[in-house]
Amino acid sequence: QVQLVESGGGSVQPGGSLTLTCKASGYTDMAYCMGWFRKLPGKEREGVAVDVGGGKYVDSVKGRFTISRDDAENTLSLQMDALRPDDTALYYCGASSRKCPDYLSIWHMLHQNYFTYWGQGTQVNVSS
Repeated sequence: QVQLVESGGGSVQPGGSLTLTCKASGYTDMAYCMGWFRKLPGKEREGVAVDVGGGKYVDSVKGRFTISRDDAENTLSLQMDALRPDDTALYYCGASSRKCPDYLSIWHMLHQNYFTYWGQGTQVNVSS
């Protein structure tokens, strides 16, 4: 089993920055692939960024968000810059015990159930 704990969420004005961190524990060797996802109330969870192929991002965050992983510290980070009100969501860290193929979109990885380990989420609010 892999346990994931997110931190770093909060409230920020449009144009601001936040850094989210996900700390993994347990059988971390099973976390071959990790990523960040988000969910709005009443909507299904959507992918944001996955640590594969140097970083795979959904179009809405490209150029603004940067994913990074530190295997020595067992952490996954998401640097979020130029935040917009539509980035407001509950952000989750997910981990997969399978290797994530670079040729798959984040949407396909999510809907083919690659990610089976989840944290509790950290809330990000962007408003003026």
